[in-house]
Amino acid sequence: MGWLQLKITATDSQVEDIEGLLLELGALSVTVMDAADQPLLEPDPKTHPMWDQAIVIGLYPEGVDQASMTLRLIAAGIDMHLISYEHLAEQQWETAWMDQYQPMQFGQKLWIYPSHIEPEVKDNCTIIRLNPGLAFGSGTHPTTRLCLEWLDQAELCDETVIDYGCGSGILAIACALKGARKVYAIDHDDQALQATINNARLNNVSDRIMVSSPVDAQCEQADILLANILAGPLIELAPRFVDMTKSNGLIVLSGILNTQLTSLEIAYSKLTELKGHASYEDWARLVVKIS
Repeated sequence: MGWLQLKITATDSQVEDIEGLLLELGALSVTVMDAADQPLLEPDPKTHPMWDQAIVIGLYPEGVDQASMTLRLIAAGIDMHLISYEHLAEQQWETAWMDQYQPMQFGQKLWIYPSHIEPEVKDNCTIIRLNPGLAFGSGTHPTTRLCLEWLDQAELCDETVIDYGCGSGILAIACALKGARKVYAIDHDDQALQATINNARLNNVSDRIMVSSPVDAQCEQADILLANILAGPLIELAPRFVDMTKSNGLIVLSGILNTQLTSLEIAYSKLTELKGHASYEDWARLVVKIS
């Protein structure tokens, strides 16, 4: 038995309706993927943004009436040029997604291994195991890379860390594996919190990672606060981040376009001491120190 995979390119506003329609048409599963490798970073808590353009994928048993399904989609207002089909061999759909996810290195000694690949023995290296379905998306974005490269060289033993906008938990897990005493992983998205819980369990660091929403968070002041979110919220939350961080502690900010870096430096220079920045592609990382 094979499978039929239906793909529809959609805008943010269309995704929910298309998901419902594919389920009505008998989809066994529906997946939403980024159409352009655009990061879905931590949004403003008052909004619920998605990617500008997404691909909605429905999986169906081989033999469904493809022509009737297409007519139904067109009748619902979907442009036929945005609809495509792919036939998958038996079991291919279960394993094909794994092929594109390979180990990745950040800095000198920090590695991410997808959960289906057994890590090689690497002396003095930190290896993070992640489930691609929860954490990888279509690729590790430069904003995450910038944070991981900073963590690679950071001394975290016995430190208290806050990961604000934790997403999949990748940064929180890296901190725990590098010896952080306690890590507070904060996100207002319930799915992100569940992904962090699952990935922390996969890496055997659940005992040191406390997961909560911003509303429910009860954190100690941190030695290091990480925030890989958007520039607007980073500026708005600057006073709160300072309050959440110990004197002489560090705040590591990412999710910043190079064109936004000056605005962030102005906002944080009023409250902290700027320690430097780094860039990768169009994105920047800013590190500040609490006076």
